Amino acid sequence: MSSLLIGLIAVLLASNAPAAVTNLIAPSTLVSTNAASTNDPVAQELKKLMELDDAAQAEVDGWLRENDKFTASGAGIADTEMNRRIRKRFEPVHQGYEDLIKRYPTNADTRVAFASFLHDMGDNDGQVQQLEKARELNPKDPAIWNNLANYYGEFSPVKKAFEFYAKAIELDPREPVYYQNFATTVCMFRKDAKEYYHLTEQEVFDKSLSLYSKALELDPLNFQLASDLALTYYIIKPLRTEDALRAWTNALSIAHNEVEREGVNIHLARLKASVGRFSEARAHLRGVTNAVYADLKDIGTRSIEQKEKDAKETNSPPAQAQEPKAK
Repeated sequence: MSSLLIGLIAVLLASNAPAAVTNLIAPSTLVSTNAASTNDPVAQELKKLMELDDAAQAEVDGWLRENDKFTASGAGIADTEMNRRIRKRFEPVHQGYEDLIKRYPTNADTRVAFASFLHDMGDNDGQVQQLEKARELNPKDPAIWNNLANYYGEFSPVKKAFEFYAKAIELDPREPVYYQNFATTVCMFRKDAKEYYHLTEQEVFDKSLSLYSKALELDPLNFQLASDLALTYYIIKPLRTEDALRAWTNALSIAHNEVEREGVNIHLARLKASVGRFSEARAHLRGVTNAVYADLKDIGTRSIEQKEKDAKETNSPPAQAQEPKAK
């Protein structure tokens, strides 16, 4: 399921829409270093190990998808057995990272890659230990600061994440992912951001939107980034309708395929219906034909009908008092 579709479901179906959208927009995955592309012998060893890591991840993903299908028909492997197989499959990769670090303890890139592996394995303590050591070894690598900020944004202290994203941007102000992750974390942890930056909630939203806008300025054709920015408006109360419409219109202009375009049209229909632009809202929904959006289109259509009915009743003239009947 695409993240845009998840957003549609969260916004249109959740009883607590702001919380649903907040949970949807999460920081991008760990940024990989570029060192493995060099001709350095250590980098070449790391490159091969990362390829083994990717191959193991892909194989395990296949196992899980296949087992899900079997489980649906009552023939899946028990979780304990699947976990055993997964651990066994990743053992040589884990050992490979440990061996490489033992031989090259001062190589920061190896530790960053190992931290990413540990993150995927759910070893959060191991992940942060490797990242902090990498930062100590190479404090001028912005990716390390970003990765640590991702960690602290998830596991706290969140205010440390704000500091580390700012440092990553200071070291590389042309990397859009750092702004995007920073914007996401500010938006998700508004209370912490209010305290850390001494801002009102509306000013926190402004800060988050500004960071998203900077990321989009650096990567203007990134549809996921554009839709993340647009989704943020659902959290803001009162809704900044015109700004939200501009954001979704921009996302529509850079959508890569019909699935993305139709998803945006559902958002545009919802927003326009909310401000009484019912004919425009219907026009957006008429352009939605993909079966994946059938239920959401139906929900949107019924919502437009109800809003239009409510608007007519609200604006209808008061009922005339009847003349008393002659006795």
